[in-house]
Amino acid sequence: MAEKTQKSVKIAPGAVVCVESEIRGDVTIGPRTVIHPKARIIAEAGPIVIGEGNLIEEQALIINAYPDNITPDTEDPEPKPMIIGTNNVFEVGCYSQAMKMGDNNVIESKAYVGRNVILTSGCIIGACCNLNTFEVIPENTVIYGADCLRRVQTERPQEDAVCHKN
Repeated sequence: MAEKTQKSVKIAPGAVVCVESEIRGDVTIGPRTVIHPKARIIAEAGPIVIGEGNLIEEQALIINAYPDNITPDTEDPEPKPMIIGTNNVFEVGCYSQAMKMGDNNVIESKAYVGRNVILTSGCIIGACCNLNTFEVIPENTVIYGADCLRRVQTERPQEDAVCHKN
């Protein structure tokens, strides 16, 4: 059996990580990121890099998992990093496997985003929406409602407005 390298969690100064959260694997957490109790961040198929100013709420799950057709025992797949940009919000109970996410996105409560989805910037995935397609979601797209309808916001979300309401 091949020897695995030591996995580590790196937390930047200014980040707040509650002790009741679960973080496993090679995870890097940027400054001003807040991780609430019971949030889970699992890096099993590769590292997870979380940028600056993100908010990860209770029971949110961010996981870099192996695709369904690959198990860790099969011919040692190359680890693929999951990259999360800045000022994103992961609301209560959401589930994200998106391998690439830009800035100023919101994944609302109980929403699911699959590993083959790329979120650009300024997107909102509405509560309970299930997004498991092979696609790049265009900037400022809002996906909402029981049928996961789509529209494009005419105004870009203000920078920092998502995480830092006055």
